[in-house]
Amino acid sequence: MTTMKRDLHKKRGLVVKKVFNIAKNILVWMVVILAVCMMIFTIISVTTFNRNDRSLFGYKAYIVTSDSMSKTDFDAGDLILAKEVDPATIKEGDIITYMSQNPESFGETITHKVRSLTTDANGNPGFITYGTTTDTDDATIVTYPYVLGRYEKAIPNIGTFFTFLKTTQGYFVCIFIPFMLLILYQGLNTIRLFRRYKREQLQEMESERAKIEAERVESAKMMEELMALKEELARQRGNEQAESETQ
Repeated sequence: MTTMKRDLHKKRGLVVKKVFNIAKNILVWMVVILAVCMMIFTIISVTTFNRNDRSLFGYKAYIVTSDSMSKTDFDAGDLILAKEVDPATIKEGDIITYMSQNPESFGETITHKVRSLTTDANGNPGFITYGTTTDTDDATIVTYPYVLGRYEKAIPNIGTFFTFLKTTQGYFVCIFIPFMLLILYQGLNTIRLFRRYKREQLQEMESERAKIEAERVESAKMMEELMALKEELARQRGNEQAESETQ
């Protein structure tokens, strides 16, 4: 009964160890996948987000930096996608992304709603735009050459995460620490494997030494038997010789 309990306890221990190893491997792979995803996301975001000269499948991605449209469509920190379109197809009520020509915000990328279609002082077609939060028209007319795309979709808070990722704290939390944990884990795993290898090597040496010692003992025993046999033969010859002389 005691043996059965011992075997049952041993089996439970093996099951627990197996479950622990599976959970550990899952955790390690999750960290690996997370770290790789962060690296890929960082590369894509750095090379694509807020770049007027870059697009992905015809879409440009921008991080919203103000709440000028938060009343109706998106908030600061959201990531928006603007599709490249022919400015002539844009109509009233569309939301467009454009490069500002206003001296106060010259060169900035702005995404506002089109209030109406118009022309500038030189007769060039353009748009009167406004932010829905303040409902105030922008100071300058947006002509076709400065239109970057038409707003299609917003992804909440991705911009906030990307902004955090670009900081020193974000780099350490999302990239550096996961990779350091992987390196530490692999280092500890390497040390453990090396120790097991040395232990197995030592056990193999001990086994070989024991085998050699057993062979030595066996050889010594055979030698003793041979010497005893030799002495027995010598004694028999002596006896036979003594009997022959007596006769």
